[in-house]
Amino acid sequence: MPNAIRFHQTGGPEVLQWEDVDVPAPAAGEVRLRHHAVGLNYIDTYHRSGLYPVPLPSGIGVEGAGVVEAVGEGVSDFAPGDRVAYGGGPLGAYSEVRNIPAHRVVKLPDAISFEQGAAMMLQGLTAQYLLRRTYRVQPGDTVLIHAAAGGVGLIACQWAKALGATVIGTVGSDEKARLAQAHGCDHPIVYTRENFAERVREITGGAGLPVVYDSIGKDTFMDSLGCLRPLGMMVLFGAASGPVPPFDLSLLNTMGSLYITRPGIAAYTAKREDLVAMADELFEVVGSGKVRIEVNQRYQLKDAMLAHRDLEARRTTGSTILLP
Repeated sequence: MPNAIRFHQTGGPEVLQWEDVDVPAPAAGEVRLRHHAVGLNYIDTYHRSGLYPVPLPSGIGVEGAGVVEAVGEGVSDFAPGDRVAYGGGPLGAYSEVRNIPAHRVVKLPDAISFEQGAAMMLQGLTAQYLLRRTYRVQPGDTVLIHAAAGGVGLIACQWAKALGATVIGTVGSDEKARLAQAHGCDHPIVYTRENFAERVREITGGAGLPVVYDSIGKDTFMDSLGCLRPLGMMVLFGAASGPVPPFDLSLLNTMGSLYITRPGIAAYTAKREDLVAMADELFEVVGSGKVRIEVNQRYQLKDAMLAHRDLEARRTTGSTILLP
């Protein structure tokens, strides 16, 4: 019987349990997938902690890569033996074997390994919609990417640089600053000793930015707004430091008629054709060498509790995978 990580109550990493699971034949519209690698993402901690509530007991994880073992009735796009990957759910990626709706899966090019696939799908698709759809980065733009040495951050820095942008990024240490700089970040700011809003004003000569990409939330939100030029866009796509408290929307007017959005991957990939187009663009930019996908940490899947502890303690950089 295959195994999976599940949790029966919300809380810290200790609630994650390694359990036997029954995986039936795939239902109509599903494929059965044997994972070769599973992605670790910060959203997994939100599900586990209850910040993003899910029905319990529950599986966990929204990203993986592997081989199709069987297909359900009506599935014509995939066949047993196909290499595939997915990012964005449904929950249950922390597993050796799972069933998943076929419309959430894309074929993985031969040039991309299972480890890269598991490390790039959610983070890479997130970078794609942030840079190409939420705010479409143009040559000559200067952008701020928080957590620049994280999984999304390293991909987004490289991609934004390839698009012709000047990239400012916040990081927590000199080591992470060097890592971000090696991946396209022109101006890494170590937020533990520098005020990033002041540094942004210095770098831009007081002009401010057209966009800020903020996955941190509570601790950075107001200063991020302060980095924007008039009519700039605040893109809040995470809450690593906690949710943003309520605030007076009239501030957006007084600070320069700012825009704010809280995007999520589910809406951007809801249509199958959008998911495939986004994945194709991601595969192209990786295949061209403009964006490098590097796995910086590997854990055994059964050690997911340890991986969560390291992730939340900011002991990881870039992409992390779990190996079944």
